[in-house]
Amino acid sequence: MKRYFILSAILSVVLVLSASFAATSTTRLATQSGNRESNESGSQAQLARQAKITMEQARATALNRAPGNVESGELEREHGRLVYSFDIRNSRGTITEVQVSAINGKVVRVEHENRRHEAAERQQESRERTGRRRH
Repeated sequence: MKRYFILSAILSVVLVLSASFAATSTTRLATQSGNRESNESGSQAQLARQAKITMEQARATALNRAPGNVESGELEREHGRLVYSFDIRNSRGTITEVQVSAINGKVVRVEHENRRHEAAERQQESRERTGRRRH
């Protein structure tokens, strides 16, 4: 009887500890994920405060340089410059990436992408998104 009581007590402690560990791990993962998302949005807010022109002004400048439909646009720091980067699909179906300085509103880089380059970039972005979810 004494052995049964001791085994029951040990089993109870093990179950409580494992449940506590599982809850802590889940909370830690959720917190890390939330912090990562918060850091990303926080860094975007920080970048936006540094910008001297708006996304709409930069979009207009980019479309003047490369007419078409804007498929994506983002504010980022690239090669030490704060830029708005736009992917614009033209009438031939190819993408032109136009970067506009977020400080002075001038076009700083234009890159024409072919379909192979576009597919490789999509695959890289997919890998990056998948990598972020795992951590």
